[in-house]
Formats: sequence, C-alpha cells, structure tokens
Amino acid sequence: MTDIASAAPLEAHRKYEQLIARAKQTPPTKTVVVHPCDESSLRGAIEAAEEGLIKPILVGPAHRIEAVVKAHGLDINPYEIVDVAHSDAAAICGVKLIQEAKGELLMKGSLHTDELMRAVTASATGLRTARRISHVFVMDVPTYPEPLFITDAAINIEPDLDAKRDIIQNVIDLFTQVGLGTPRVAILSAVETVTSKIPSTIEAAALCKMAERGQITGGLLDGPLAFDNAIDPEAARIKGIQSPVAGKAQILVVPNLEAGNMLAKNLTFLARADAAGIVLGARVPIILTSRADSVRTRLASCALAVLLAEARRRMAAIPTA
Repeated sequence: MTDIASAAPLEAHRKYEQLIARAKQTPPTKTVVVHPCDESSLRGAIEAAEEGLIKPILVGPAHRIEAVVKAHGLDINPYEIVDVAHSDAAAICGVKLIQEAKGELLMKGSLHTDELMRAVTASATGLRTARRISHVFVMDVPTYPEPLFITDAAINIEPDLDAKRDIIQNVIDLFTQVGLGTPRVAILSAVETVTSKIPSTIEAAALCKMAERGQITGGLLDGPLAFDNAIDPEAARIKGIQSPVAGKAQILVVPNLEAGNMLAKNLTFLARADAAGIVLGARVPIILTSRADSVRTRLASCALAVLLAEARRRMAAIPTA
C-alpha cells in the first residue's frame, strides 16, 4: 500500500483511464439518455458514444435537442431520437424503454436528479428491485493510490440500519462485478470507538457483525473508523488499530447524506479529485453526470456502468443448477 503523502503526482487522475480502457473492450452498451437538452449532457453522451462505450438513444423534445446541436456544432445523425414533450415525459419514457429491454443503461441528461428518480422509483411503473436504491461516487483523488468509493452522498438522506445494509451490498457488488477484487470497506463515524453518544458508531459495529453472519457478503468490513484512520496507515498505527481495512480503505460508507456530500465536495475542491457517479439498486445502472464534470469524469461514469452491465450479462448467461 502506497502512503498517501508519497503518491506520485504523475499518477494523478490515471485511475479512471484503466476503467475506461477496460470498458472499451466490450461492445457499446445501449443507453437511454433522458432529456439531453443542454450542451454538457448531450456532448457527454456523444463523447461516450465516440469512445465506443455506449450506443445512445436520446429521449427528449426533439426541437430542443436539435437546437443544442445547431448551437454547438454537434453531430447526432448516428443516434436515435425519441421525441417527447418535456423533461417529466422524458423520464417516464426513458424508464419505459428500459422496461421494454430497449436499453441496458439509463443516463441522466439536463433534468433534475429528483425528476429522473421519481420515474425510476414509481411503485407501479418504475425500476425498483428488492434492494434499496443508492448512489456511489467513485473518486479519483490525486493524493490517494487507488479509487475511493463513497456512498451514499446523493440519494439516501438519513438511512437506517437496513438501508445501510443495502447501500453497502450495492457498492460491494459494484466493486467486485467490475473486476476490482474484494473491497476493503470502512464504515465511517467521527471516532473509531463504539459509544452510545454517537449512534453511527453503534450502527457501524452492527453492520460489521451482520457481515460476520453473512448478511453482507463479498467485502472486508471494519467500523466504526474515523476518516483519518480509514485512509491513512500512520493514523491507524498511532491509534493502535489493526485490521485489513484501517489505513487502506477502498470503500467509505458515510453515516448520512450530509457527511457524504461534504466529504465528496471537500475532496473535489481541496484535493482536486474527480467524482464519477452511478446509481445502484435499480433494474439497470443509472449514470449521473454533472455539468461541472470533466470529459474524463463523464467517461468514467459511463465506463463503470458499462462494466457493470457486462458483468450482469455474463452472470445471466451462466446456467443455474
């Protein structure tokens, strides 16, 4: 494990390149792009298509999409457009196309996230599964030797113990299914000792026991851990914490959305990290991008979803006994 302080600057932001290169080895994945009606969202879909990652179906008001094309000199001739009246209709139509097996991925365009998720989570017509829907930031932090997975910083505001079990299982499944091995999962709190005064420490301890009993599978869990002794080997050593996770976590599970959002934004603005985003727990992976995302970040978000879709195809092809 490379010490954070000694991580070579030349390695900064190369972590995404490995994911993108692997995703390019699979055929382009049919992706329903919902309401790509500004330059950022439409260009992001086109760039991912030109890189061979996705095959987009553009769902939104055709006149608005074409206006963006004209204003910014884009080319969408190779791609199918499904014309609908507005963003709400685009979200509903996008979900319907997934239900009809016309796409394997859903990608957010220029509509609000809650507008898209309303259609995704609709009880009768949405894409819910038995698993809780959750969000993962996969962050390329220049000063950290490997990608950091942070969950949930975007969807679940104050998840209870059962929701956290699903959130953790979702991110472990993502990590393993995209071929990254067995993850080291740190369940974060303000301190590394269990105390009744901080409920998140009790939940962290319970989640670790759930993993021991097989209620969470596929990862190595430890918690509660404070942020410093989760990611810094020296901090873990000073505190006397001995575990396969402390000091070298790959997945950070935050207590609630506020903590996760602040952590992700701190890393983005103070450590110059990139933050690819993906929503898990629905019938298909959902790609969330931001107007502020770099080209590399948008491609990384698509690459993660493509690798996950490919893994699911492989698993579905394996005959059951």
